[in-house]
Amino acid sequence: MKILVTGGAGFIASNLVDNLISEGHDVVIIDNLTTGKKDNINSKAVFYKEDIGNSERLEEIFAEEKPDIVNHHAAQVDLRRSVRDPLYDAQVNIIGSLNLITVSSKHNVKRFIYASTGGAVYGEPRYLPVDEKHIIDPQSQYGVSKHTVEHYLFVFKQTHNLSYTVLRYPNVYGPRQDPHGEAGVVAIFTEQLFDGKQPTIFGDGTKTRDYVYVDDIISANMKAMFHQADLSGEIYNLGWGKEVKDIEIFEAVRDALGLSVNPIFDEKRPGEIERICIDNTKALKGLGWNPNVELKEGIKRTTGFHEERRRHLR
Repeated sequence: MKILVTGGAGFIASNLVDNLISEGHDVVIIDNLTTGKKDNINSKAVFYKEDIGNSERLEEIFAEEKPDIVNHHAAQVDLRRSVRDPLYDAQVNIIGSLNLITVSSKHNVKRFIYASTGGAVYGEPRYLPVDEKHIIDPQSQYGVSKHTVEHYLFVFKQTHNLSYTVLRYPNVYGPRQDPHGEAGVVAIFTEQLFDGKQPTIFGDGTKTRDYVYVDDIISANMKAMFHQADLSGEIYNLGWGKEVKDIEIFEAVRDALGLSVNPIFDEKRPGEIERICIDNTKALKGLGWNPNVELKEGIKRTTGFHEERRRHLR
């Protein structure tokens, strides 16, 4: 099948592209390389350096490539930037996604997979782990923009019969994660420690998130794209259902590198929730998915990737 992947030069989606190509699928990538990297692009994929905000170019690409499935990962993912510049966040995450959804429905795409967020749409949880029935109460502009697209998909299913599936992500980590952005604390801590710096934890270290290794997230995408059952309109949380404290993440990275550094603590950042972990019961039943890579193993693989990359750059 032919799969069009937006954001295919980025962290998660480039790993997905590699997996799709290894499985024998034809892949088309759309990425404007704002945060994605050319080095992440699989040479066997067809690549368009383009912005999803450009509806005319999307029309041309879809007419040329005729994708069977669209997997939508392109996004503005910096929570702090969404607070600082909500118009830009909405332009990318809402208007860009709406362009893509509109063109996909016009060209009769068989399935549309949307990478949403489980860490930002629920707000401060009323209970843990959070399941899909939990109230939606985003407390950041990023959470609002990501969830708005879910509403558009629901409407396009009713009005245009667009088959879609939403995957709500936890904190994803692993090889190719950008250590220079706001998101990606495992990559950030790893690179800072390699550089001999003292990493900063925002808050007192007790803030929690649910961490899933990228290979497990790719597995969920593959199941959603090629599942024999009709998953149209379904929303799945992807997580362990386990809270992991910031300080625990720092210590796991530090220990994997064999160091004895302590972190610096700074003020909590606006828009961030205190605690979250997301329940995967529905994903287990509907997709046959659950995560497999334990945190220590995932961090070991991730720090090993960064070490190897540095060796090649010398």
